[in-house]
Amino acid sequence: MYRWDAGSALVQSVDFLTPVVDDPFAYGQIAAANSLSDIYAMGGQPLTALAVAGFPSQGLPHSVVRSIFEGGLSKLREAGVALLGGHTVQDVEVKFGYAVTGRVDPDRLLSNAGVQAGDALLLTKPIGTGVIATAIKKRRAPDDVAAAAGVGKGTLFRRFRREITMVAITSVIGSLFGVIVPIFVMTVYDSVIPAASPASLYWLLPGVALALFV
Repeated sequence: MYRWDAGSALVQSVDFLTPVVDDPFAYGQIAAANSLSDIYAMGGQPLTALAVAGFPSQGLPHSVVRSIFEGGLSKLREAGVALLGGHTVQDVEVKFGYAVTGRVDPDRLLSNAGVQAGDALLLTKPIGTGVIATAIKKRRAPDDVAAAAGVGKGTLFRRFRREITMVAITSVIGSLFGVIVPIFVMTVYDSVIPAASPASLYWLLPGVALALFV
């Protein structure tokens, strides 16, 4: 956070992903939602974005690259974020995401601190996408499992942020490891253990258990 006056502050974040679905348009949407989520997780409002991408110099059709950018832009427009430009490099593996700038009220800035014993733990999306994404890359994920993993990954977090009163928040990747580590950090940071219903800890995508063994 960079505070420039008494009532406003700047928040920035950069994030990118390798492909987690086969559809390039959906991949662009997911990468954009993932980049925006870091700003929402601080209680901020994203304003502008710069694209950050890496593509192979050969073998990737221009139509695929265009679809990735179009998918990302559609999600930025949904969030009311202006795309100002970006930078691409040659890479052996496709990577795509955004550097996002937003604003936040310094007095309402959220972090992963502040958890208290008895607080409820809420997961805004099913977990397990990281596991299933690995199975997809190995061509071992059934079509129905891959489709289920794609639903919701492009959902913007702002809808949940406005409906819920929160004392602490963090952005996690969609895997079991990605949930366990942030929860550990949040609890150890304040030396308390938050209460959570068992159901919330096991809100898994269909097929996750099977994908663990592919």
